[in-house]
Amino acid sequence: MSRDRTRQAPRHRLDRPHHDGSALYVAPGTPTLGDVVPVRVRVPRDRPVDSVWLRVLRDGEPVMVAARADGGDGGGRGDERWFTADVAVHNPVTGYRWLLDEPGGARWLNGTGLHARDVTDAADFRLSVHAPAPAWTSSSVVYQVFPDRFARADGYDGPPAGGPAWAEPMAWDVPPAATGRSTGRQLYGGDLRGLVQRLDHLQRLGVDTVYLTPVFPARSVHRYDATSFDHVDPLLGGDQALADLSRAVHERGMRLVGDLTTNHTGAGHDWFEAARQDRSAPEASLYYWTDTEPGYVGWLGHPSLPKLNYGAGSTFDRMVSGPGSVTARWLREPYALDGWRVDVANMTGRHGSDDLTHRVARAMRATMSAVSPETVLVAEHFHDAGEDLRAGGWQAAMNYAGFATPVGGWLVDPSSGLTMPGIPVPRPRRRGRATVAAMREAMAAVPWSVAAHQWNLLGSHDTPRIRTLAGSPAAVEVAAGLLFTYPGTPMVFAGDEGGLTGTTGEGARVPMPWADIDAGGGPRWDRGTFDVYRRLIEVRRGSRALREGGLRWVVVHDDAVAFLRETADERVLVLAARGRWPGARLPRALLADGSGPERLYGDGELEVRRDGLALPGYGPAVHVWRLS
Repeated sequence: MSRDRTRQAPRHRLDRPHHDGSALYVAPGTPTLGDVVPVRVRVPRDRPVDSVWLRVLRDGEPVMVAARADGGDGGGRGDERWFTADVAVHNPVTGYRWLLDEPGGARWLNGTGLHARDVTDAADFRLSVHAPAPAWTSSSVVYQVFPDRFARADGYDGPPAGGPAWAEPMAWDVPPAATGRSTGRQLYGGDLRGLVQRLDHLQRLGVDTVYLTPVFPARSVHRYDATSFDHVDPLLGGDQALADLSRAVHERGMRLVGDLTTNHTGAGHDWFEAARQDRSAPEASLYYWTDTEPGYVGWLGHPSLPKLNYGAGSTFDRMVSGPGSVTARWLREPYALDGWRVDVANMTGRHGSDDLTHRVARAMRATMSAVSPETVLVAEHFHDAGEDLRAGGWQAAMNYAGFATPVGGWLVDPSSGLTMPGIPVPRPRRRGRATVAAMREAMAAVPWSVAAHQWNLLGSHDTPRIRTLAGSPAAVEVAAGLLFTYPGTPMVFAGDEGGLTGTTGEGARVPMPWADIDAGGGPRWDRGTFDVYRRLIEVRRGSRALREGGLRWVVVHDDAVAFLRETADERVLVLAARGRWPGARLPRALLADGSGPERLYGDGELEVRRDGLALPGYGPAVHVWRLS
């Protein structure tokens, strides 16, 4: 009978060739058409490789390029060989993968790893001529604020007064409904001036970018059903409140990103009302009309959210193109937003035979760049965003498919009974191998210039809270450890840093318990979790490798994963374990300068032995060590 594989110490993966898009392997900067870009691959010295080739796709046809041994080792190690090949950037997105000729047969190396079989182009590495997200996003930590539930400027006694007819005023300490009609109507009265008063909390945590869900007037508290794009909702304080918030944020050296629904408006929007009253009005061309009830196309069939028709030039003009568009207006003073997160970006411009999404995204990006090239454009996308993120519009996505979903599946408490958004079955608990495969596949679908700026998240206003999903503060710490060490831009949903709970997206929109926060902790605020988030953010800020380095998976076990983040001057090892596991040995050569490892986070020792570096086998736990 074979031994239980979960009890065996896994073998490390450092005996495999490696390449990614970071500066160790690809010349930094954004290429232009016609450039020749040298790319490098590292191969363990004891691996019997006869020759190395690069397969480059040019106008849809593969071209083989011989790689040359370049004599470098990328970090002072003598146990590796490095090879360089040149990629001619002939197409806007140029795909390539490595071919290693070995005695046992040729193997392909692509974004998902090493393969002793033929592979498709789907996971090829890619160079892109499209400008990436601005440089400031590489070091940013984003904090998502759902304005109605964050803070009231006038205090927290009783329900807010003077709400609109659709609203159900709520006292601040009453939990929100998790399902039902009331979810969009429960008005807690948070506003933008309340957020200004609480910016100290964000800076104590260490975040530097505020992402606001929509602030336009609407018929719901989520405000994705805008009735106008011309003003800020008076319930939030109006236009002046947004201008004041922008000034306060920027005076602290922080950034402010807004949220725009390019796919639809609300049924109460002034454009839609004008169109319904007069089908010959200019506004009628902005929407899709049908002969069946309700007479128009709504987002996923919801009549409250009529879908915009980008087949009309007037829709482009009003929404995304030029200085007078909605996109441009709110980027200028006095509001000066630093970018947009775009709601259901994957559906924008798509309906039936219409597929204008990439055109919309590119037009929006051009408009934003004309106002300021330092603005960022991020797409909401719950599943495979690869095709859209290669097209040169959206610069990144909310990385559900490549981070939130696989990490959540690895850490989910099996007794939670939670489902994934849009999936009507209980969420399965995945093994480490499946988790890493999903993360690698999603990363391989986009150029590194995109992967390095993806908004990684553990949850949002549309998902259950990570504390509810993971089931314990210790498991949350493991999740947070991955969030702040993985390539990309970490995004925290307000309240996750204090262990707030919620079984659905709507139920997760919990008002911030400021009484407990101000007291340093309490029944509704876990000070220990806050300290975990704060310390991990501090570790990230203190490490260039964690902000900009490449990614090498080192150990993959059912209950533990480890990876390296590397730049030319720093190597950081991250170990995350969801439970007890057998531990593993890594080569001592990782300590290139002969010194011992420096512990950056966690209480575990990376033991230096004759036979290698011994990873601790307990969990749940997360550890971060600087190796050089």
